[in-house]
Amino acid sequence: MRAGNVTLYDVAAAAGVSPKTVSRVINGAAGVSAATREQVQATIDELNYRPNFHARSLRVGRDEAIGVVLESLSDPFFATMASVIEEQALERGHVVLASSVGGDPEREHKLVQNLLQRQVSGLIMVPVSRDQSYLRAAAGQTPVVFVDRPARSADGLGTTVLGDDFGAAAAATEHLLHSGHTEIALIGDRPDVYTTAERIRGYRSALAESRVGVREDLIKTGVSSAAEARRALDELLRSERPPTAVFSSNARCSLGVVPALHARGRPDIAFVSFGDFPMADSLYPAVTVVDQDPAAVARTATQELFKQLDGAPAAEAPLSLPLRLVARGSGEIPLAAVTRP
Repeated sequence: MRAGNVTLYDVAAAAGVSPKTVSRVINGAAGVSAATREQVQATIDELNYRPNFHARSLRVGRDEAIGVVLESLSDPFFATMASVIEEQALERGHVVLASSVGGDPEREHKLVQNLLQRQVSGLIMVPVSRDQSYLRAAAGQTPVVFVDRPARSADGLGTTVLGDDFGAAAAATEHLLHSGHTEIALIGDRPDVYTTAERIRGYRSALAESRVGVREDLIKTGVSSAAEARRALDELLRSERPPTAVFSSNARCSLGVVPALHARGRPDIAFVSFGDFPMADSLYPAVTVVDQDPAAVARTATQELFKQLDGAPAAEAPLSLPLRLVARGSGEIPLAAVTRP
C-alpha cells in the first residue's frame, strides 16, 4: 500500500483502535495511554502514513461544526437522524447546525449557502431541489454527504447514502398480497420526490408481478402531512370499492393513517408503514413497518463525512443500506378478517 493511499482509517484498523484515537495521537492530544500511543505510532511508521496536512490547512479558521440540512425535523425519521448525527459529531469535537427545508428548493439553496459562508467543516444534507450543481463552488473545500436520496447535477461532489426504497416497498406490498389482499391502497408524498417515486415503483412492481394489477384510484400522492393523510384515507374508505389494506410511504403519513383507522373503527384493515414511529409497537394491533433504521443511516453518513475530513476521497458509488420488514400485527391481518361495508 503506497503512503499516499493510506488513510487514518487504515491506521486505525491495523492498530486495532478507533479513528478518534489515531487522530488524538497525531494531534498530540490527551486521553491516550502511553502503550496505545506507542502502538499507534508504530503502525503509522509501519504503514508510512502521512496525515493530509494540506486538506487540514484548508480548514484552518473553519467552524468546528457540521451543517445538517434535512427535509423535516418533525418527521420521526429525520428527527432521529439529526439526534444521532449530533451525538456522533460531538464525539469528534464538532457541534451540529441543523435545519429543515420543508420540501422548499429555494430554502435548501439559501440554507446551504448560509452554512458554507459560515465555513462549516462539512455538510450532511437531504437533497430536495432538482439541482445541487451550486455545490460545485465548494468542491474540494467542504466535504459533503447526501442522504436518503441522490443529489442531481452533482456527480463526484460527495458520498451518497441510500436505503433500498424500491426493494423494501415491493416486499411490503408482497407481504400484504400474501395475506390475501388485492385491493391495496398507497398513501404517500409527492411522486417527484426520489424516495416516494422509488416506493411507488416498488408497490407497482409487486402488484404487476402478482398479476393483480394496479387500481389507480387507490393511489393517493402529494400527501405531505398527517392531516392530509387522514383526509386521504377517509376518501378511500368512503369510495365504492374501499381498500382492505393500506401501505403508507413514510412515517409522516402513517401518523395520520393510524388515528384515522381507529377513529373510524377500522383496525381490521391491514396496514404497513414505510418507516417506524413512536408508539407504533404499542398500538393494537401493533404496526408492521419497514424499518429504515435512521440511526444506522445517520451513523454511516457521519462516518463517511469524517472519513473525508480525515483526507479520504468521497465514495464513488452510492452506499446502499439494507431495510427490513418488521411484522408486528397490522400487516398480517388476513383478508378474511376484514369487515366489508
